Amino acid sequence: MANVSQTPDWPKLSRRLPNVVIAAVPVVFLGLFFFYPVFTILANAISQGWNGFTDIVESPRARNAIWFTLWQAAASTALTLCVGLPAAALIARTTGKQGAFFKALVTVPFVLPTIVVGGAFKELFEQMNSTLGVPNLNHTAAAVIIAHTFFNFAVVARTVGVFWSGLDHQLEEQARTLGSSNAEVFWRVTCPRLKPALYAAAAITFLFSFTSFGVVLVLGGLGQATIETEIYRHAIIRGDMTSSAMLALIQVVVVLVLVLVNSTLERRTSVTTQMVRSPIAALGTKTKIGIGCFTVAFLGTPLVVMIERSLSVGGKYGVRHYTALFSKIPQLPTTAVEALANSVVFAAIATVVALTVGVICAMAIVARGGFTSRFFDLGAMLPLGVSAVTVGFGILIALDEAPFDWRTRWWIVPVAHALVAVPFVVRSVVPMLRRIHPSLREAAALLGAPRSRIRRQIELPLIARGLAVAAGFAFAISLGEFGATSFLPRRADTLTAPQAVFRLLGTPGDLLRGQAMALSVVLAAAVAVTVIASEVLSADPTSRSRQKPPIGS
Repeated sequence: MANVSQTPDWPKLSRRLPNVVIAAVPVVFLGLFFFYPVFTILANAISQGWNGFTDIVESPRARNAIWFTLWQAAASTALTLCVGLPAAALIARTTGKQGAFFKALVTVPFVLPTIVVGGAFKELFEQMNSTLGVPNLNHTAAAVIIAHTFFNFAVVARTVGVFWSGLDHQLEEQARTLGSSNAEVFWRVTCPRLKPALYAAAAITFLFSFTSFGVVLVLGGLGQATIETEIYRHAIIRGDMTSSAMLALIQVVVVLVLVLVNSTLERRTSVTTQMVRSPIAALGTKTKIGIGCFTVAFLGTPLVVMIERSLSVGGKYGVRHYTALFSKIPQLPTTAVEALANSVVFAAIATVVALTVGVICAMAIVARGGFTSRFFDLGAMLPLGVSAVTVGFGILIALDEAPFDWRTRWWIVPVAHALVAVPFVVRSVVPMLRRIHPSLREAAALLGAPRSRIRRQIELPLIARGLAVAAGFAFAISLGEFGATSFLPRRADTLTAPQAVFRLLGTPGDLLRGQAMALSVVLAAAVAVTVIASEVLSADPTSRSRQKPPIGS
């Protein structure tokens, strides 16, 4: 009897084997391309001992970079909260296709390549200086803070707006009935209830501003260095891998604390929304128009200036800079159009990889509880917290020896892009899976459907809208990714459009600057079309309760 009881249940094991193999895909992918490179950085930094840390701390340039990184992130967060809150109020009151279109317009700056944002503001500040006499803000802290506010506008608007729309607004109605003005109702009733979403949006904005790279590299110059730009300069320009590893270690510690704070705040935002609630009070027509005009002006002005500069040729307007994108120039190993084609191909591959890994992680998070769920949740979200620059630096120093000598392979570029996009896929799909009522799965299981069939015929069709949003975000993020790619080879077959823009912006000359703006316009248009299409196609005009997940949450 003992021998019989110890005999393996081979049919049961054979049924579980496919699930184990599928679950191993994200574990192997994240372990090989994320955790191994990051741990290599940490090991290199720790191997320097306390002396390595003191050398960095005692360096005036490193201290200034750490201090500037902290205070500019705090200032960017405060300004973004003030600027984005009116748009959040409008998002909370806008539904259907119209609401999806407005959310997409607000979201476009967030997924624009950071190099494009930096280049657009660089042109804006120069034109304001030449035409209006305003001091040129380029290479100042103010330029970096304003650009970060533009970039993170959607984080505040969508995170707070979605949470706001889910509140029960009966308390506000009661306060108005008792004679309170709209301002008093907001500050005394609504604002305290929005604190979880405000805190979550602030944590996300601070995180993205803290780990910003492309914007600081273009607008900050040498005088406004952050931890990110110092990691890049030490590793790529100076070849000082030791200092880069120590700076990366400092950044990883701070970022992990921010991720833990954000996770705590996110859980708070998910428990206060209600499925049955009284309707939110409508905004006045003038208020709506005012918020809409301000949003369009704030988000559109840098892009309009960028478009105008791309068409300006010798005091006239034309498409010369666009046609020049097809020509080979000494500053690039290939034409700008071929670099754009590389970006599109890499984005398609990265989207497929990110969707595969992200959906498997999301299903594991929802289907399993306890340690397994937390393991996949934390593992999938860590690439969001650890900056793309750290990921790229880790690949540079870790995947350079057999059997993992892959840093010069062309496919490592879309792999790095997929790593950055996986957290956004997970955050888009998990809420959709959790909205599926357990009775649907239970009924299918009682009828004899295996788990694989339940996922294929029940879960996947019901999360199609979330997958559309996730695919759009993944594709757009890959198109504009610059931080990780800046550490990888820059051959003709691996050069991406953001890398080409950065090279053109860094080379003197009006013609090259015009080509940089033209390529930025094409890149921004591709990102905007992708995001707007995914948002509009995924919108459900018949249900207000199906809200999109907050960005970066």
